Amino acid sequence: MNRTDRLYALVEELRAVSPRPRSARRLAERFGVSVRTVERDLRALQESGVPIYAEAGRNGGYVIDKRRTLPPLSITPAEAVALTAALHSLHGSPFADAARSVLHKVRAVMPPRELAEADTLAENVVVIPARKGTRSVAKAVEDAIARRKVLELSYVDRLGAVSSRIVEPLGLLGGGEHWYLLAWCRTRDAVRGFRLERVRDATVLGEGVPSRDIDLTEIDALGRELVGLARLDVSPNTDRTVSR
Repeated sequence: MNRTDRLYALVEELRAVSPRPRSARRLAERFGVSVRTVERDLRALQESGVPIYAEAGRNGGYVIDKRRTLPPLSITPAEAVALTAALHSLHGSPFADAARSVLHKVRAVMPPRELAEADTLAENVVVIPARKGTRSVAKAVEDAIARRKVLELSYVDRLGAVSSRIVEPLGLLGGGEHWYLLAWCRTRDAVRGFRLERVRDATVLGEGVPSRDIDLTEIDALGRELVGLARLDVSPNTDRTVSR
């Protein structure tokens, strides 16, 4: 890593952990240089106006003040390609449009040389897209989860039967080929996982999602660790079947 790249990386490292300090020794180990080199780099950043200051004490170190104006984020070509690949994995999910928006914003702030390098690198990376879901369904699901509203679904089960369901959204689970809407199904009176590609239509209703005590251990088979549902209360009295 040359010095220019290291200066940008130092800012990003301190920005990421702020307001916690980072010692010069830890920074030196992080970037594979001497403590003296890190301290010289930090002085250069301070002199250029970056709001970095030193905190004394046993647990002290260097801190960046994020309340003040900071240099723009520095995105390397490899980071841009990694972000592109990661965002493509959300294709077919309710987050697809937001992912595209983020990618456009990142590309807009990248310098032309780094952007050209990223495009060259990206030509050698092929992302296999997940199965497509309809944009209207994905948008309705995203809206219902964000606003905590009840949904009406037209759903096709694995045998091809179509049913209408009134559900109370809990969250999303998935990645790769399949995304599931996790919801309390009023028809089944239990938690169900609805595959988004099997949802023909979704309508956000005006009714808010009521509070329920739900046992989420029933969704372990689908990978509970992928969903941020730990805030929900649980009880041991819920059916253990998940729709597929």
